[in-house]
Amino acid sequence: MLEQLLIFTRGGLILWTCKELGNALKGSPIDTLIRSCLLEERSGAASYNYDAPGASYTLKWTFHNELDLVFVAVYQRILHLLYVDELLAMVRSEFSEIYDPKRTVYNNFDETFRQLRREAEARAEELKKSKQMVKPINNNKKQGQVQKAGSDKGSKKSGGSSVADGEDGDNGKGRKLENGHSNGNHVENEGTRITGVVNGKANTSSNISAFDVSKLLKRTKTGKKTDTVVNKGSKVDPKKKVTKKNRVWDDAPPQTKLDFTDPADGDGNENVEVVAANQGESMMDVEEIISSDNESEEDDDVQNDSKPEAKKKGWFSSMFQSIAGKANLEKEDLEPALKALKDRLMTKNVAEEIAEKLCESVAASLEGKKLASFTRVSSTVQSAMEEALVRILTPRRSIDILRDVHAAKEQRKPYVVVFVGVNGVGKSTNLAKVAYWLLQHNVSVMMAACDTFRSGAVEQLRTHARRLQIPIFEKGYEKDPAIVAKEAIQEATRNGSDVVLVDTAGRMQDNEPLMRALSKLIYLNNPDLVLFVGEALVGNDAVDQLSKFNQKLADLSTSPTPRLIDGILLTKFDTIDDKVGAALSMVYISGAPVMFVGCGQSYTDLKKLNVKSIVKTLLK
Repeated sequence: MLEQLLIFTRGGLILWTCKELGNALKGSPIDTLIRSCLLEERSGAASYNYDAPGASYTLKWTFHNELDLVFVAVYQRILHLLYVDELLAMVRSEFSEIYDPKRTVYNNFDETFRQLRREAEARAEELKKSKQMVKPINNNKKQGQVQKAGSDKGSKKSGGSSVADGEDGDNGKGRKLENGHSNGNHVENEGTRITGVVNGKANTSSNISAFDVSKLLKRTKTGKKTDTVVNKGSKVDPKKKVTKKNRVWDDAPPQTKLDFTDPADGDGNENVEVVAANQGESMMDVEEIISSDNESEEDDDVQNDSKPEAKKKGWFSSMFQSIAGKANLEKEDLEPALKALKDRLMTKNVAEEIAEKLCESVAASLEGKKLASFTRVSSTVQSAMEEALVRILTPRRSIDILRDVHAAKEQRKPYVVVFVGVNGVGKSTNLAKVAYWLLQHNVSVMMAACDTFRSGAVEQLRTHARRLQIPIFEKGYEKDPAIVAKEAIQEATRNGSDVVLVDTAGRMQDNEPLMRALSKLIYLNNPDLVLFVGEALVGNDAVDQLSKFNQKLADLSTSPTPRLIDGILLTKFDTIDDKVGAALSMVYISGAPVMFVGCGQSYTDLKKLNVKSIVKTLLK
């Protein structure tokens, strides 16, 4: 049964709701749809699932872009109503005829909706009956094909295995069609599919034999190699100490020293120079200047004028359309421009899945709109994509950490930040950059060495702490990081430290034991900010990393309201030139804002994300 049907404007004004349905929805599915889907440029999706205590809803929607109207239907997810899409299309068509921008009440639409609903339900019932009548015929056809395949002479074993594989394939496809829309013709190519399985098995066996031969050859090669290594090693005199020699260039004098480590005193402690005060102002406090929009528009016009037109036919009709304006934009009109835009985003290192979803969302927002005079479809699509990218990358909540630190200080508790991420992305280095930036704003900082897994992690953090002259809490290796973090926070509370920066071990998103330990650390200490540290070099893997980190933190947490990733620190941003798509992929998949950008190797090389600059680079 349909729970609710709602019509509202893009500005948020509700024009009509079905009073007959009038069921009190549990939770706030409409608000969540607007906040998490429509405003996040995910409107190209087919549906949205909302889970509330005691209820699970599915929401479907459609737009009337010319009138800026949104039509949303809500129903129980377990019901799988087949007529919702058709009903929404019929409601949109009928309501657009009576819509008046000056009018806000549409009580006379109730009777029209009742009639449309009855028609949609009747058609769905007829379709269901016709599918039930067709189903036994398809089953007989399938049995006949299986028998035919099984009666083939000389291939009894392969025929039996192929039929078994074919049944597995049917089960998988049946499960897929159960969630989607069944069209009743899924057994049409059964014979070809069974043949394909047999061929697949033959190819697999040949590949296995080829692999064994290559493996044998590789083993013989490596055997020879080890022999030569042993022979060479026997010539080395064990008593003679091997030292690294300086390289001598032709015109340069020989160097006398290759050891650049800090000198040690008599007790063996390193004399580390204090460089915190000499590094200068952090880039976080420097405003980045980018070129104006007018210059970029002029450059685009020059580039467009320099390119020859690929299609000479229809020049007069396209010119006439640009002057007079097209009646309504259709999907076919948008596809060439969207395909070019998708390819451009992917060349900028945006994940393919994200680029495709963005283009679908832009198409959904433009379809049916009237093209203005003297405007090309490509420029309309580009401006819509630019608005969408700015909306995605702009934080929807405050990311002013200094304000949050002072608020926590008034409550006499430290502000706790946990740095998480995969291996080798630069968590410890960028933690030190954040500490340096906080020190410049007269905030007392303590580091917590909770990476008790990687060798040298505690020493690395200890070196940063010495250079910055800030305290560090450490317990060595092979300790429970959650307990170490808890004790560090207690120590910071006693000492009056304003901020605790917690360093954690790098872990892959599929490593369940380490992800369970991270979930325990976050649950036990309840940090104020969970920062995901990710590389700007990643492409499609950014989607996998962030989605699985969030999923594991949610699944492995013992809390009913698990903590997920709150913000993103993007590292190695100075190495990617114009391939800035990782920032978009990470923000889109997680909904968390980019709070810091690491762009160098010194303590000052930390800055804010410039949204306009990123969008300009993505669409350039």
